[in-house]
Amino acid sequence: MKDTDKLRVLLGHWIEHNEEHAAEFLRWTKSAGPAQDDVREAAETMKTVNRHLSSALEKLGGFLEHPHSHDH
Repeated sequence: MKDTDKLRVLLGHWIEHNEEHAAEFLRWTKSAGPAQDDVREAAETMKTVNRHLSSALEKLGGFLEHPHSHDH
């Protein structure tokens, strides 16, 4: 597998993983007290990161499922 194909697989996984983290951050904002704004900002930053990763993925040809991947 070419490095660019590996990266396409990784980017897809990273994006999914980041979405999970951002959602988890938002679930914790109510419990964060004085850190609430920081936790919310971290979730928004994660979404920004994903926009960049999605752009990179698109430029490389889109998501490529790993041939040995399994449902998580």
